[in-house]
Amino acid sequence: MVKVRFLGHAAFYIEGSKKILIDPFLSGNPQGAAKPDELEADLILVTHAHGDHIGDSIEIAKRTGAKIVAMYDVANYISGQANGQVETIGMNYGPTEIDGVGIVQVPAWHSSSDGVHSIGNASGFIVKLDGKTIYHAGDTFVFSDMALFNELYGPIDVALLPIGGHFTMGPREAAKAVELLKPKKVVPMHYNTWPPISADPEEFKRLVGDKVEVVILKPGEELEF
Repeated sequence: MVKVRFLGHAAFYIEGSKKILIDPFLSGNPQGAAKPDELEADLILVTHAHGDHIGDSIEIAKRTGAKIVAMYDVANYISGQANGQVETIGMNYGPTEIDGVGIVQVPAWHSSSDGVHSIGNASGFIVKLDGKTIYHAGDTFVFSDMALFNELYGPIDVALLPIGGHFTMGPREAAKAVELLKPKKVVPMHYNTWPPISADPEEFKRLVGDKVEVVILKPGEELEF
């Protein structure tokens, strides 16, 4: 069995034979459901360079020895910020395997910067762990190539999709993404952290209808499958 715990905003903790953190923005996160020193990790996946996604990656990696995986340019940026004190693995769009975990870095339509300078490209991740497939979309708008993710790497057991609008898809666009991805389950994320990304997950659930099971997790709750 694999567990996926929602830590608030776009942060998730995947537990199986390996422990994987994605976008661990915990300190300063109004929804933060864990503290950086409470989590162990083997891998930390970072979708892009914005501070609410890099989050506490460096602190956690220093303490746990976790490898930070990100777009090549973002990985180099993180390494520089950490003065080389963490191990980073830079990649680009495509598949790889790291310590027995299948990872596909896929495109996301979004910016990636430190707030001043552009740093690499935004991405999502498809993670294959213990026979299960999890897609974390990162920050993105919907795009038709999402259909390829299911075709090439599916079936997708769980899709983690932003619904907050303003910076990413809103509920309507995320519901269209569900049609393209055809996951078994979908968990909404990246909403209600701050006023600009206020959204109603029940509206998203209504728009998806009975095509796919929508699991609305509160920060701290988990899904086991």
